[in-house]
Amino acid sequence: MKFESLVCACLLSFSGICGALAQNPYIALVGVAETADGVVVSDPRSVLAVDLVVECDKALSGPYARYAQKYLGVRASLTDKVAWSVRSASVALLDEDACCLSECPEASGPQVVSHAVSDEEFARLQPDKVSTAVSSLEDAARNAANTIFSLRRHRLELITGEAGEHVFGEGLRAALDEIARLEQSYLELFLGKRVVTTQSRRYVVYPQSDKKQYIVCRFSVVDGLLPESDLSGDMVLLRIEPSFAAPSLVEAGPKELNFVTCRVADLSACTVICAGRECARSVLPLYEFGRTLKLALPRHK
Repeated sequence: MKFESLVCACLLSFSGICGALAQNPYIALVGVAETADGVVVSDPRSVLAVDLVVECDKALSGPYARYAQKYLGVRASLTDKVAWSVRSASVALLDEDACCLSECPEASGPQVVSHAVSDEEFARLQPDKVSTAVSSLEDAARNAANTIFSLRRHRLELITGEAGEHVFGEGLRAALDEIARLEQSYLELFLGKRVVTTQSRRYVVYPQSDKKQYIVCRFSVVDGLLPESDLSGDMVLLRIEPSFAAPSLVEAGPKELNFVTCRVADLSACTVICAGRECARSVLPLYEFGRTLKLALPRHK
């Protein structure tokens, strides 16, 4: 009876320590241990998630760009330009179980493409095309410029009331909005359009005790995020700088027989570097650079 009570007391004591360790994210059990709930096998490992948000600034040249100076009196770019930039970056600890969960992408529905309106390219049928006659590019540009000035005259007439006294209220607002939309579509034929999009991507890194620098991916100002094997872009690095600080816990003595083996994580500085520029920095507890300690279990009288 006394022996059974002693065993129960030891198990409860060990369970209490395990609960305390579970509440501390910097300490984890190592190896095989037997608790009141059964045998526990623990091999602590840190998983890092590097999140990158990049921005694509795309400038598209209009089909009438070469005639913008002649008919509108402004200069327009004659070539398309694409520029990628790293908008933000972050590094954080990731739950190891979440890395094993891969969700299947949902099937995309039918995509509706309009030939009249497009965000990433100009309409195939130009808004200034009002007849079946085939005109030269310069004639089409001249007609588009005349339409722009005509729309502006009509807008001024509506605002000043010269177009008639019966246009007011919501009708006037709708007319002005439609004129603004048409004017913008004609101006884009000369001045082009600018499309800015953002893209976010997560990279998972498994730190190793003998490696402190990792190539997460590559980045190019022309093509954006690239795989690690594409040497045309600059390296996006994850650099780990361990502190190797001594833990404040008191390790069990050599004569102590009742102990538990734990791994104390090291507070390491994790830095994301893109093209030689620091983009993000965080101090995170990493088990790979920590220390393994033997902690004595409390004795029961």
